[in-house]
Amino acid sequence: MKLDPQRNAWMTAPETAAVMGALGEARFVGGCVRNALLGSAVTDIDIATPLAPDAVTARLEAKGIKAVPTGLAHGTVTAVANGKPFEVTTLRRDVETDGRHAVVAFTGDWAEDARRRDFTMNALYADASGEVLDTVGGVDDLKAGRVRFVGDAATRIREDFLRILRLFRFHAWYGKGEIDHDALQAAAAERDGLEGLSAERVQKEMLRLLEAADPMPSLRAMAATGILAIVLPGALDLARLEKLVAIDADNFFAPDPVLRLAALGGGKTLRLSNAQGERLDDLAEAKEKIVSYLSIKDVRRLLYRLGPKRFKDRVFLRWAEDPKASNFIQWRALLALADSWQRPRFPLTGGNVLNAGVPHGPLVGQVLAEVEEWWVESDFTDDEFSLAERLKAVVQALV
Repeated sequence: MKLDPQRNAWMTAPETAAVMGALGEARFVGGCVRNALLGSAVTDIDIATPLAPDAVTARLEAKGIKAVPTGLAHGTVTAVANGKPFEVTTLRRDVETDGRHAVVAFTGDWAEDARRRDFTMNALYADASGEVLDTVGGVDDLKAGRVRFVGDAATRIREDFLRILRLFRFHAWYGKGEIDHDALQAAAAERDGLEGLSAERVQKEMLRLLEAADPMPSLRAMAATGILAIVLPGALDLARLEKLVAIDADNFFAPDPVLRLAALGGGKTLRLSNAQGERLDDLAEAKEKIVSYLSIKDVRRLLYRLGPKRFKDRVFLRWAEDPKASNFIQWRALLALADSWQRPRFPLTGGNVLNAGVPHGPLVGQVLAEVEEWWVESDFTDDEFSLAERLKAVVQALV
């Protein structure tokens, strides 16, 4: 099998050619080869070579290409050409593994390097001309949508227990039909090894899984094997998530992994970013009444108080809970209103409050907040007389 460089511009880009030319004996490896064979977009370009890391660095620098020692213990040097990074890794074999980390030795054997990789579809290499090297049956597995471990599944998992989650993530993205039987059995048998993984690594895999077009078959398999309960303990709402996934598919919405995590009702134990954690907490604590038949006035009021993003998050989750499929038109209309909404400017300032006789101090803010609350409820009236009368009434009541 051969990749067509004419159809894969990343292979012939000047910076790619510069790196491959500097290295000499080298092949593209992993995701870029896999995605190119599938006709999918290629973003990250990984390169494998029998050259030792110091030789890689020397050759790159001799051609004026920046070499960054990003992982020398594992044989990785990042080449930066024309601002684009390429991860260059020396062919390796595992010497020692503990389920999280590996001690490696370098090798010149491409087949040996392939045998230490996780899945057959990730153990594919291609040279600069596009000629594919496959020593593990990865091309056939890729065509069949079969996510299969290289060699013995249990052995691969014990080398790095994160591979249990990668099995489900890769099946969600690239699999067809049922999950490979041997892989699933091994994952279930070795699931206790997940307890020793860092929260950051688990979080990354779970969000990537949830970002797949349809993560539900993988998630249901994880639930059936007891794996989901380990990584996302507590009561989960698979039905609500399944509805949200269907909404995304039916309306061509891009999958939002954090929103999907909120729909599932999990994530408290994941090491999320501050923004992601705050978003989950905000949705878990939301008390606003969001229904498909909201009036335009109510929509504007909620948008002013929540902002478009928080409002839309709530709409999606309530939509996923709505048993009436025909309401989709109204739900979509609410999202459209949020997208076109422009926040009105509250017409009063602290100066107006001071001119009304309120002394400097915290009372100024209190008066403004009271008038603003009335202004929002009045659907953002621009009637100056009504605003002046309301300000006068509030001042009389509070001062």
